[in-house]
Amino acid sequence: MLAGLSGLSVDMLLAISPLLAMVLVATLGAPLLLSGWVWSGTAFAPDFARLSPARGLGNMFSSQSLVELGKAIAKCLLLGGIGYWALSSSWAELQQLPARDTGGAVARVGVLVSTGFFALVGGLVVVALIDVPWQIWHYHDQLKMTRQEVVQEQREMEGDPQLKARIRSQQREVARRRMMSAVPTADVIVTNPTHYAVALQYRDGSMRAPQVVAKGMNLIAQRIREIGAEHGVTVLEAPPLARALYRHAEIGSEIPPALYTVVAQVLAYVFQVERQRSAGGPAPAIPSDLAVPPELDPLQAAGYRPEGAA
Repeated sequence: MLAGLSGLSVDMLLAISPLLAMVLVATLGAPLLLSGWVWSGTAFAPDFARLSPARGLGNMFSSQSLVELGKAIAKCLLLGGIGYWALSSSWAELQQLPARDTGGAVARVGVLVSTGFFALVGGLVVVALIDVPWQIWHYHDQLKMTRQEVVQEQREMEGDPQLKARIRSQQREVARRRMMSAVPTADVIVTNPTHYAVALQYRDGSMRAPQVVAKGMNLIAQRIREIGAEHGVTVLEAPPLARALYRHAEIGSEIPPALYTVVAQVLAYVFQVERQRSAGGPAPAIPSDLAVPPELDPLQAAGYRPEGAA
């Protein structure tokens, strides 16, 4: 009997080997289709933290564990319900099988088993259609970073925003101090008279055109005028020219060529003032016909019209 059973077992194993091979392929192929081939030896390394009771209890009562428990219960109820339906629907026929001939009874059992098997497979397909998309969504959701993690990564990649802001503030302060230190070397300060102040310098023979050594608005403009007054720098109120210089000339660069003529008039006035200071005599007339090209004056370029103008 044992020899016969052994032979029958080998024959049965050979008969169901194609089915087992298909199960093996499906078991390995399904994860590969979802996530691709990922090989890692980390899982083989010993991890004694898994033996921690505290960690085990935390995993048992975590939200993920509760979700998995709910899914397992739902699967059991679904598959159990399908199995109960398969048995209850064929219970009367199963009770009549002993009265049938052996061949017919075995064939009918095969049909009933196959029907129940395919019903269970259909239930598993339904579970997979629901569970697989959820698992994919959950996986990608777990990969998302929180707001704090995004901020931390940005700090690591680009530096602390507060530190960068402080560095920029210090750089602006250093540049402002350097600019203020150059104001005493200016030949003239053109003002708006209160909103803008632009300090110009010209050295005949070493400069091709006058250069801007300092400029600013509001409080910075006021400080430029104060430093200029302390060092005897000539201050000229010419609002259109001050606006044009502030907008179109950078610190340390030459003035635009379109302003050469009007700035030459200003420098001529400055040289007359310096001559009058050193040699005496009547004060030179303040230039009043400083024609600034309209396209360089921000107010005129923006369509500004003085009150009362047509």
